Amino acid sequence: MKLLTALALTLTCALANAGTLDSPEGPVILTVSGAIENTNGDGVAQFDKAMLEELQQRTTETTTPWHEGVVKFEGPLGRALLDAVGAKGENMEVTAINDYASNVPVADFYDHEVILALKADGKYMRVRDKGPLFIIYPFDENPDLKSEVIHNRSVWQIKSIDIQ
Repeated sequence: MKLLTALALTLTCALANAGTLDSPEGPVILTVSGAIENTNGDGVAQFDKAMLEELQQRTTETTTPWHEGVVKFEGPLGRALLDAVGAKGENMEVTAINDYASNVPVADFYDHEVILALKADGKYMRVRDKGPLFIIYPFDENPDLKSEVIHNRSVWQIKSIDIQ
């Protein structure tokens, strides 16, 4: 009997640690899959714009190789997204709408103030403007981030992230 009680308690605790996210009410713009604990679909976490805006936000004003001058980017912190889904991996495969994919270390989102930019200069980014989501590192805050490796991790038109 004690064994059954202990097993039931262990299972209950495991289920309590895994969470369910709210379901998106608007169009899904990001799907997170892989090694995650919190879902709202069949093993995935789907986010609409409103859900992403509920995460901790940051504004980053920086130059990029893809824009003229300083641009003011706004969006959720990458680490806030990882925390929301209960990410348990060390790497992410970030895929764009055109199926371009880049491997991004999870550590980048914790070591730097990386955002998933929804807005550029106060306007939501459309697909033609590299939206709806664009990984933005704080390039001007840390000169070491101005490298080809980091630029290749700065995926735009993101549609999915697979935590590995």
